[in-house]
Amino acid sequence: MTSPDISDMLDKSKELDRLRKEQEEVLMEINKMHKKLQSAPDVVEKPGDNSLSKLKLLYTQAKELSESEVSISTHLLGQLDALIPSGPPGQQRRRIEGNEPKKKRMKADSDVTRLSPNMRNQQEFFANMKGEQVAARVIQEDGDKDEWFIVKVTNFDKDTKMFEVLDEEPGDDEEGGGQRKYKLPWSHIIPFPKRNEPSNTPDFPPGRQVLAVYPGTTALYKATVVQSRKRKTDDYILEFDDDEEDGSLPRRSVPFHRVVALPDGHRQ
Repeated sequence: MTSPDISDMLDKSKELDRLRKEQEEVLMEINKMHKKLQSAPDVVEKPGDNSLSKLKLLYTQAKELSESEVSISTHLLGQLDALIPSGPPGQQRRRIEGNEPKKKRMKADSDVTRLSPNMRNQQEFFANMKGEQVAARVIQEDGDKDEWFIVKVTNFDKDTKMFEVLDEEPGDDEEGGGQRKYKLPWSHIIPFPKRNEPSNTPDFPPGRQVLAVYPGTTALYKATVVQSRKRKTDDYILEFDDDEEDGSLPRRSVPFHRVVALPDGHRQ
């Protein structure tokens, strides 16, 4: 494990600690509001009272803090999985059955199934993702490569910690066509930023490497931020790796809700 890895993990751990302390403070305020409303429920009927608005704001803050905690925990999980050596010889590795990869999809590193900290929060967060589109990492049958692309969550099993997802894009003719289904561990899933919550999405500065949906496809590739967002709703301007045209990398516009942090240990 290198010093930069350790330093970044310590920073992320400190951020987790800060988020949990903020959650405790928000929870205390929520409990105070509950006691106030229980002792004087008619207060909300008085002109100018904003108790319910305050309570809604507190719940919104609690939700955002919880989602941030899940995001950082997942980030730390990716770092650990990239640094911890594989299991003992002969250990069976979980593989995902599937057909040939789509065009313009990427390689990544080995399969991982370990769980992240704060399991309860993650389980609740993931259980509420049914019907959402997410970035998913799928390992091919030969085991020497995997890809990132958009899938739709159809179910999350809290007991097995596995997602059931649907690749909604029909396969090529040689693949037999039709939509494909996969079962993936939660460490292979990255939620996309909420399109209707641009202010809550991370800001990636110029020079930062990210994982982004290549325009016109459902596949995600490694890219570098050329121009960050001036407004929260703006697109990112990116240069994708291995996207050279006429000796240079074209700059491509990608919506902010289709850009996520580059997983640690990623290899293309």
